[in-house]
Amino acid sequence: MSTEELPPRESMEFDVVIVGAGPSGLSAAIRLKQLNADLNVVVVEKGSEVGAHILSGAVIDPAGLDRLIPDWREDSDCPLKTQVKDDRFYWMTAGGAIKLPNFMMPPLMDNHHCYIGSLGNVCRWLARKAEALGVEIYPGFAAAEVLYDDAGNVKGIATGDMGIGRDGKPKDSFTRGMELLGKYTLFAEGARGSLTKQLIAKFALDSKCEPAKFGIGLKEVWQIDPAKHQKGMIQHSFGWPLDLKTGGGSFLYHYDDNLVAVGFVVHLNYDDPYLSPFDEFQRFKTHPSIRGTFEGAKRLAYGARAITEGGYQSVPRLSFPGGALIGCAAGFVNVPRIKGVHNAMGTGMLAAEHAAAALAADRANDELVDYENAWRSSSVGKDLFLVRNVKPLWSKFGTVLGVALGGLDMWCNTLFGGSLFGTQAHAKPDRATLDPAKSHAPKNYPKPDGKISFDKLSSVFLSNTNHEEDQPVHLKVTDMNLQKTSEHDVFAGPSNRYCPAGVYEWVEEGTSPRFQINAQNCVHCKTCDVKDPNGNITWVPPEGGGGPNYEAM
Repeated sequence: MSTEELPPRESMEFDVVIVGAGPSGLSAAIRLKQLNADLNVVVVEKGSEVGAHILSGAVIDPAGLDRLIPDWREDSDCPLKTQVKDDRFYWMTAGGAIKLPNFMMPPLMDNHHCYIGSLGNVCRWLARKAEALGVEIYPGFAAAEVLYDDAGNVKGIATGDMGIGRDGKPKDSFTRGMELLGKYTLFAEGARGSLTKQLIAKFALDSKCEPAKFGIGLKEVWQIDPAKHQKGMIQHSFGWPLDLKTGGGSFLYHYDDNLVAVGFVVHLNYDDPYLSPFDEFQRFKTHPSIRGTFEGAKRLAYGARAITEGGYQSVPRLSFPGGALIGCAAGFVNVPRIKGVHNAMGTGMLAAEHAAAALAADRANDELVDYENAWRSSSVGKDLFLVRNVKPLWSKFGTVLGVALGGLDMWCNTLFGGSLFGTQAHAKPDRATLDPAKSHAPKNYPKPDGKISFDKLSSVFLSNTNHEEDQPVHLKVTDMNLQKTSEHDVFAGPSNRYCPAGVYEWVEEGTSPRFQINAQNCVHCKTCDVKDPNGNITWVPPEGGGGPNYEAM
């Protein structure tokens, strides 16, 4: 059925439409209602419920919460209960862990004022706060299309049609998507948002910034022996199992009732096509200093997500006619601190304040230029400016020298208000960093033991991922021949390894391998949209409600 043959969409009008019920989107919605209770605000969320697609470490700097809900610590329903008490940093070797003295760390790296918890549960709590103020929240509806007026200004979004078969034809259950029209639309899709990508391209929002940079974060939640639990202890490490030119590191957080969040981050500018971030994570847990924590414990949850890592230099223009980008859709993660929630909330509030002012002046569907002009002098801009050189120095000089220079740069920025290195550039997009397979040797990762280390499929099972199988594949390959001649023949099929969910396979059939996409496994990390060497894979939202159903990530 062509677009012309489809029944017309119904539409609803609002003052502000927000795409994404993460920390930035919900903070924007709450701030709008705090400023003007009469505003009509809607949040559309592709997850089956608020929090279902939220994944973060998460050690949370409370700066954003302190501004948005100053009395949150007195709210018994707030899920953040564990404050950091013990903050450790390690350099890992194959057989040991060298503790780095805390006094060597720049003051901004101190975590003792931060809280450990589930960001998904924080978002569920924020959603209740928003709804109590009158915000409408629609989970289970994926924003699939940006809508424009006759002048080319953004006027809202359309949710995806439901009930379309794998063949692209409507099924008996077909339901047309809705148009949500707003005077301003804020895009809070998180890292590598599908509509955000389109807006950046349409309005050339990235024409004056460095290339976007990303990492992949993998996380598990375990319930461990109470005798081993150290509530409030967090540790971060770098080094083993990664080599010295591959950026990344780990986290281990003890919180709540005998829970431990363990995770691993790999910077997606790595060059070895045989590297598997998932398998490096599983190896990490077998380290002599780590393994004991998980012996006899129970793994409760698994997930993965792309992380924005470009920082200050890579933030695109945030405003365009009719809307703005907020949170990780634009990229506000502080890489050395491994924190972005406070900045996501900060940009959500900042955009809300400028949108509310524009609405109070009877403006609509124009550009929130003041928001774009304000962010660099805000707490968010100042936070990112201090650490702007850490990622490019690490990428340029490797882990040992790069991390040392990054630390020196943070000290100089903190103590003297300036840098020895100016503002470093990012070399190239992550998809352009892979070497041909002939330059590297295949890696023989250890077989998982099913106790400490696991395979991808059993891990995806813990993510509660579910998609309606009879629907169009939401991972779009532009040129299947290019996938064979380049991704397979030149790079040895890295999609099978960079994907943390077993979505991609090269199936040998006679003399011609076939590229198989197991879309039902997708945990919506969007790594493929970043790392495919030809930019040949595009992630688009499946039917609303599909994907992971994280309970407390």
